Amino acid sequence: MISYPILLEKFQTLLKENQLKFTKQREFVLKFLYENDEHFTPEEIYTLLKQKYPDINIGIATVYRTLALLEASQIVSSISFGTAGKKYELGLKKHHDHLICTKCGEIIEFLDETIEQQQKLIAKQFNFKMTDHAMKIVGLCKNCQD
Repeated sequence: MISYPILLEKFQTLLKENQLKFTKQREFVLKFLYENDEHFTPEEIYTLLKQKYPDINIGIATVYRTLALLEASQIVSSISFGTAGKKYELGLKKHHDHLICTKCGEIIEFLDETIEQQQKLIAKQFNFKMTDHAMKIVGLCKNCQD
């Protein structure tokens, strides 16, 4: 994976290109996602940042705007939960797909080469140039099936 100093430099360039100032609050959002390998709602990121850095002045709007910018630039990716919102993760990880529990919200990452190859074959069959894909399988995790 990309090193944090290189990611931070990319982020600073992104902010300049969008005529936005670099702030510690924005950096904390990026650093949080870099250091955590899970999926988080904006509210969870906000709460955890406030706990970790009680002296910083960060608003939930800053978290939302920073996530939107990072997602538009493909530095982070999200999984939509419809009306329940999105959960975000660093988008620079190796490609993977998701199993999502509709009861507890657990997200399990997986990669299956057979599925990856089948998608390529389907795209070829329809003369379709696949540039990306996202797969999420929804259902009940092992704990919620009881």
